[in-house]
Amino acid sequence: MAENTRTNQDSYDEGMAVRRQVLGSIHVDRANSSVDPTTADYQDLITRYAWGEIWTRPGLDRRMRSAITMTALIAHGHFEELAMHLRAAQRNGLSREEIGEVLLQAAIYCGVPAANQAFGVAQAVFAEEPPTD
Repeated sequence: MAENTRTNQDSYDEGMAVRRQVLGSIHVDRANSSVDPTTADYQDLITRYAWGEIWTRPGLDRRMRSAITMTALIAHGHFEELAMHLRAAQRNGLSREEIGEVLLQAAIYCGVPAANQAFGVAQAVFAEEPPTD
């Protein structure tokens, strides 16, 4: 087994780069601008662990990770965060049609009411800018 020589700083730096690529610098800068002693450890945790350790793993591409993330957010009713990840999914190469397919799949496994809300969120996100696919 190969020895892991990554430091926390390596995970943070790589995580911040991926976080900016996936969510966009505007979102990340806004999140970081409100960091205070209460939230500093949390922001460090999600940057290092979620973005620097999980989103950077080679086993799944970002398109797949986006599809999984959208489904999990729908299943748990996190619709505000879903909007952010719908934008991220498009940055990661999912078309609006593919996102619609993920939402249809979620209707079966997460429930129709949750998917109904998710489609409403998608409509609002898609209305923000013209389609690129």
